[in-house]
Amino acid sequence: MEERNVEHARPPKRISRRSLLAALGGAGVAVAGQSFIKEGVMGDSVNLATYGFGPDMGNFPFAMFRFRYVENIAKMKSETMLREGMIVRTAGYYEPGDGGGADYIVKPGILPEDLGSVVNLSGELQAILLAEDSVNYKQFGAVGDGVNDDGVQIKRAHAYANARDLPVQNLTGEYWIKATNDIIVQTNANWGHTKFHIDEGMNSKSNPRFRVTSRKSTVNIQFDAAEKASFLDKMKPGTTFVPELAPYKNSLVFITDSNDKIGVRQGYNHNGWNKEEFFYVEEHGRLIGDIAWTFNNYTSLVAYPCDDNYLILDGGTFYMSGNSPGAGGAYLHNGIMVRRSRTIIRNQWVGLEEGASDTSLDPRIGFYYFNYVFDVTLENVRLIPWEQDREGTDRDVPAGTYGIGGARVLNATFRNVTSEGGMVHWGVFGTNLFKNFSIEGCRLNRVDVHFHCWNLYVKDSEIGYRGFTLTGGGDLFIENTKRFGSRFIDFRVDYGAKWDGSIRLTKCRLIVTNGPAEAVALHCVPANFNYKYPIGYGRSIKIEDFVFDYTGIPNPTGICRIMKIAAFSKISSTSERLFFPQSIEFRDVTVVGREKGVRMLEIPNPLSFHLGKPGGYDASRVTPNCRMSFVNIQSEKVPAQTSQSTTHVNFLLNALATAAYEDSYALYPKLEFVNCGDFFGHFKGSVADVSFSGCTVNCLDAYEGGRMRGRIVFDNCHLKADAVDDGKLLYSTSVDHGVSFLNCTIHAPVLDGTSRPDLVARYDFIDVNHKLLHNHLNTALSKEIIDYYAGIGTPIAPEFYAMLKSHHVSESTLMARRRGPTASRPVPAAFQNEPGFAYFDESLNRIVVWDGTRWIKADKEKRTLHYYFGQLATASPGAAFQREGGHPSQTYVLPGDGKLLRYIVLFHSSSAAGSFVFEVWKNGALWMGGLASPSPALKPGAVLFAPDTAFEEGDTIGIRLNGVSPGLPADAYATIDLFAEYEE
Repeated sequence: MEERNVEHARPPKRISRRSLLAALGGAGVAVAGQSFIKEGVMGDSVNLATYGFGPDMGNFPFAMFRFRYVENIAKMKSETMLREGMIVRTAGYYEPGDGGGADYIVKPGILPEDLGSVVNLSGELQAILLAEDSVNYKQFGAVGDGVNDDGVQIKRAHAYANARDLPVQNLTGEYWIKATNDIIVQTNANWGHTKFHIDEGMNSKSNPRFRVTSRKSTVNIQFDAAEKASFLDKMKPGTTFVPELAPYKNSLVFITDSNDKIGVRQGYNHNGWNKEEFFYVEEHGRLIGDIAWTFNNYTSLVAYPCDDNYLILDGGTFYMSGNSPGAGGAYLHNGIMVRRSRTIIRNQWVGLEEGASDTSLDPRIGFYYFNYVFDVTLENVRLIPWEQDREGTDRDVPAGTYGIGGARVLNATFRNVTSEGGMVHWGVFGTNLFKNFSIEGCRLNRVDVHFHCWNLYVKDSEIGYRGFTLTGGGDLFIENTKRFGSRFIDFRVDYGAKWDGSIRLTKCRLIVTNGPAEAVALHCVPANFNYKYPIGYGRSIKIEDFVFDYTGIPNPTGICRIMKIAAFSKISSTSERLFFPQSIEFRDVTVVGREKGVRMLEIPNPLSFHLGKPGGYDASRVTPNCRMSFVNIQSEKVPAQTSQSTTHVNFLLNALATAAYEDSYALYPKLEFVNCGDFFGHFKGSVADVSFSGCTVNCLDAYEGGRMRGRIVFDNCHLKADAVDDGKLLYSTSVDHGVSFLNCTIHAPVLDGTSRPDLVARYDFIDVNHKLLHNHLNTALSKEIIDYYAGIGTPIAPEFYAMLKSHHVSESTLMARRRGPTASRPVPAAFQNEPGFAYFDESLNRIVVWDGTRWIKADKEKRTLHYYFGQLATASPGAAFQREGGHPSQTYVLPGDGKLLRYIVLFHSSSAAGSFVFEVWKNGALWMGGLASPSPALKPGAVLFAPDTAFEEGDTIGIRLNGVSPGLPADAYATIDLFAEYEE
């Protein structure tokens, strides 16, 4: 009798009623009073004395003795006085206070024993666990001694919690999980400071250690023919409502066409992915999740119903052994797989056992692995990337090995997650098909989505040596984020280096870790390969407040590029055209830690891109379909090279003028360079509308196989070449739509390191005091150039300053001097043969003026040759008009060379009718005849002579009558004035 009631084999000590109540506590009283305790369970033979209580117990409730309190499970199993319906409380599982204490009800033994929820007792009875609010691992026998596989008991605890929808509350303890895997979790687990030691030598290829699953089952969606046709009509980019899916609200829906392959992986034995898309369905068929592909059919349409509450795994520390089972390079599970939507994992630490190293030769699929889920969160977590590229090759892991993995995930948030490592570590992320992917306040050594990332948002984070490696589309928005390495974003070449959407980098910093290496903000260099889906460089790009940081690293000499693309614009094997952004804006890009700046962009082949909207070019203008803006860029002053070299350029748009563009959807850009520092670049014979503002423009070639098809505007720029001298032009500015200079300054070129103001004419648009091409408004020459020409005795001519101040492309390109000796009179082409151009002839000390054919005196000396005839009615043909009375010849002797301009005839007659005809004689011979007079009724007017009326000094000019009309009155008379213009 005593053995049933004492902890040690000695007679029981009698206790009072007060002491019993104190020992049992309120919980014991409550349990004793539960309705399922039946009267009379103890039997008539049992009384107070049986249990060692004295007579002072008074009226103690008899029902209290349906409750039993024992040390541990072993003690409960050995009890022989337990009866059906009794409640038993254990003080611990193995010993009192070990955390495994629980309440049990005694029932007949019909269930399999698991030594946790079911414990076999004597007499074919069983103790059935009574867990009201939660369970813990000690209650199922977890030992925590480093020898026992505690995963067995942990698995049983979760199975019990899942069956009764209870949380697991295991806030402390230390447990070793060895061979156990696939611990199903369907309820909240609060692990607090619990420590899990995982033996990775027993990792599995197929099963994780913990698997978070939903209680819901997938549903194959069935449509009739009409519904299917209507549904497929909506399966294309831009769709946001699909009423046919309304019955499947609160589901993650997957559509797959296994007969349509996309995304072939270059460099691998890979036939492509099934065309697949997924989205969450809200009320009335409203979709969450963009559709990227157009579907003509499908082979699978499945709904994954989502739970309507959040499952939370909170707390826990996981120590990994770091070894490997030797699975021959197969991907292994070692942690938590999530296959339940609306799951939150938080407040966890994952790392190696103290003193352990990562020696695994098998890759891990990810300690956290998310699959076929919507709305999942990982926050306040520290984990590690795994080693892959160890020193030498014999210990290398043959494939990427991951700390976080996943596929087919929509709306995933990673917040305050840390996972960093060294160069030997592989990237922590390894995912495919991630959509609406958000990273906030994290520090990760890599963010990776191999295939089909769609909408990635990163904010306030640091990304380490493995960087961003991505392909996909939608929004790629990264803000206030640092990246350590050489490429801020590396678009994966194996999947086409594509991004089909908007790219935004704001207030980001690339902390360069290799000084001589090339550093790139956006590295988008696909292979010339058939990836079986469209590839390209985004639909719009904006980079703002971006810093290349070289602080503290040795030999910071490498090239910096804002963006780097491939050399082709069309896939050779398929003629598939790459898409190109309609908008590119790079603004406020700087370099710290060195003086050398950045290079903007090189476009080796603009001919075959597809912009998605038309542009073009005609004889009047460029119609752009792409705007590229480069504002406040700390551009690199490139190494000195020959003027037309493309080895080192800040910008390149490369096309021969004879090259044909594919069509109106090819690249026709409007390019703006504002405050970009030093610029060395070429546009060659391409099509573009280009403007510079506040830049120092080094060598520039706008002629390759013909003139550039477009225009160039320089506003408040400095033109200063710095090149290796190969004797060629330093600027080539032959542009179809013209070149304009507004408030610009022209500097002496620097050739082979020496300033050469004497070679300014190697700028194709200017030859000081001789020639100026294009449009100019307030163009200035540097003081060095002005001083040079003054020093050699040919100071800048006022006429050339006038051209610099205001010159139009339609005006002559040659400077027309306004003064000088006779021998230096400008050729007519210099002033476009414009009549009235004046020149001060220093030899003659007077102004001469060009009249359109020759130089004349500036006052345009003219004389009037006056003739008259007094009695026309009686005159005979051949009679001479008089110059003056009594003149011996009635002719004028001309004092110099000149020409006759016009004549005026005054014919007076009392009759309103009548006429006469006269002739002009030169040197006694008929020169011009058949000149008719006007009617006497008409007011005399000037009549122009025929063009050839030139005369020479000494020629004589007279007028003779040819004939008169009959019937003239006796008072008829006439005067004739010939107007002569003389040369100098």
